Order: sequence, then structure tokens, then C-alpha cells
Amino acid sequence: MITKFDAFYGGHVEIDNFGFQGIPVDDRWLSDEHLSTALDIAKQFSILMDRNGFDTLWLSEHHFQREGYGCIPNIPMLSIYLSQFTQNLNFGGFFNVITAWHPLRLAEDFAMADILTDGRVRLGVGRGYIAREVETLGGFLEDNDANRELFEEQIEVLRKAWDNPSFSHHGKRYQIPADVLHRGSKLEDITVVPKPLHGEVEMWQPITSATQRGYDFMVKHGINGVIATIGEPAEKFAQEYQSALMRAGTETQLGERLAIGCQIHIAETKEKALKEAQPFYEELLKGLAPLGRFPNLSDDQIKSTFTPQLAPSAGLPTIHDAVNEGSWICGPPEHVIEKLQELQNRFPGLERVFIAAGGLGIPPSAMLADIDSFANDVMPVFTKI
Repeated sequence: MITKFDAFYGGHVEIDNFGFQGIPVDDRWLSDEHLSTALDIAKQFSILMDRNGFDTLWLSEHHFQREGYGCIPNIPMLSIYLSQFTQNLNFGGFFNVITAWHPLRLAEDFAMADILTDGRVRLGVGRGYIAREVETLGGFLEDNDANRELFEEQIEVLRKAWDNPSFSHHGKRYQIPADVLHRGSKLEDITVVPKPLHGEVEMWQPITSATQRGYDFMVKHGINGVIATIGEPAEKFAQEYQSALMRAGTETQLGERLAIGCQIHIAETKEKALKEAQPFYEELLKGLAPLGRFPNLSDDQIKSTFTPQLAPSAGLPTIHDAVNEGSWICGPPEHVIEKLQELQNRFPGLERVFIAAGGLGIPPSAMLADIDSFANDVMPVFTKI
């Protein structure tokens, strides 16, 4: 049964001229002052969500995004700041780009956030999807096998660092500790200081086109799954994750240990919500299609998103398509309630739902209005049970 409601803010700022008829992504240069407003927007999300009983605000780590799409480079640091303005709200990453970190630095930063927020942080882990970020910061992305190998070794290092008084690790990418003398003796192991003090770190990872290897790795390391659609693919992903748990000897109900959600936009009618959301969705396409996030598009369709004159006639998906496939819900509160009740029936073990999936093309002010409306008109139907 759904008992926890979350939202995801990806760190984008308010922009003008969005949608297909707006300014092309690579032509958008925003001032440093404007890019920094993402931090205050995150504060607005936090205060609103804490006041209305949401469980977790999920944030997204990004780097070098002068376009204004992702302006949060350090989730643990921001979580510490946001905890000062909230009482109960938790914070996490959808997702920390693990391949852009040294795992020991992340282990230390997250442990500090765990202590300074009194345990109100969760760790979302991802392999990354933007070469400009991952490759520049020393990771691998264009070589998928190297990216996966690096990610898996980093997760192993993180777990060892937190779960042991001291440890050593000798892998393909990392030799820990360094082969040096310390106070006259060969260094054999190392201790991460501080460590998280509020139990085993709760990890979450996106499920998109996961392999059996990926699912089994998640289960081995106690990593929960995140599914960003309520459409048909959610069943497939949930069943595959459930099968991996079963292979490891753990029986679960369908939806257990998962967070499932999509992007919502609320208006008085479906028609109005769809009309308002169409340019939001167009901006999302402009930002993500060239990064491979819409794999069914042709090269010509992706190129058309660069040009306002070409995009409308290129056969690109629309907000209606997004609604039909389950990545968006658009309509009045009663329609959102109906869709979430259907989701609850389909996944009897599901406890956690997120009702904002980053909102890349949605003005943050519109997202805040949707979250406020959801809290007042939708959540009580579920939380009063």
C-alpha cells in the first residue's frame, strides 16, 4: 500500500522561451546569478514538502550545465543545508553520478550528511548519462563496459568503507590503501572517518533497461529500484527485480523495495493540463533526446530538436504520447487519484511513489504549484487510510 510520497527536483532554473519554438538549448547562456537560484528553489521545494508531509525530496547531481537544466553539483552538501529549514523531510539523490566521484570522497561526504542531518539522507546511485560530465571528471561513459565495471567496483568500495572498522580493496580501478609507509610501517588498511551513524545506508538505483547482471548486483548490495513510469514497462521491471530477489532467497510482493512514479501536471481539466504541459514536454525533448534518452528517435528527429522550424513537423512524440505510455499524468486531482489507485492495485507491495520526475522542462514555479495541489487534493485520499 502506498504510504510515502516523494518529489524529484533535478536542479533546473526558471527559463524563458522554452518548447520547440523557444531558444535552442546550446544557444542558452544564463548568468551565474541566475544559475545559482536552483539552490533557493530547492529550499522552496523542501519547505513546501516538509509542511505537507512528503517523505523525501530527491535531487539530481549534474555538472557544467550552463543551459540551466541541472545546477546541483553536490547533493550531500545541499541536503545538509536544506535540513536546517525542515523538520522531517528526507533527502536523496536521483541520482548521485557515482562514476564522477572517487568512492572514498563520496563515502566521507555522505557520512557527514548522515550525521549532520540526523539520518535524513538516502543515497541514490547512477552510472551517469552525460559524457560532458562523466568523462570530464575522470569516469567512463562512452565505453559502456568500462562504465559498468567502474560503477560496480565503486559500490563495492562504498559498502566496504561503511561496513568495516577498516578495510583494504584491490580491484581493477582502485588500490586501497596506497602502497606507502605510514609512521614507519607499510600501510595495510584504511579507515573512513566519519562513518554514517544511522544504520546501513539506504541505496536506490534507476531501473531502465537493466540486465540480469544488473538486477543481481543491486540485490547483492541491498540496492532498491526506481522506475520512472507507471506504464506497462513498470510491470516488466518490477517482475524482473522481484525475480532477482527470489534468486537471492528473498520473497516479496510485486512492487516491494521499489519507488515508482512519473511527472504530474494538475489543472482543472485534462485538456487544459495537456495544453499547458506540451511546451514543457517539448523542452524535455530538446534537452534529453540528443543525450540518448529517447532511443527510439531517428538521427534526423533528434537533429530536428535543434531547430524551431523543423521540430513541429519531425514526428516527435507529444505530451499525449507521454501520458499514454505512463511517464506523465495530466489532469484534475480526481484523475491523478484514479491513476494512483490503479497503480496501488497493480503493485500490492508498493509503498513509495514520486509525483515529480525531475521536471526538466517544467518551470519550477509550476512544479511547486503542482506539488501544493497534490498535497491538498490528492494525498489525503491515501494518507487518511
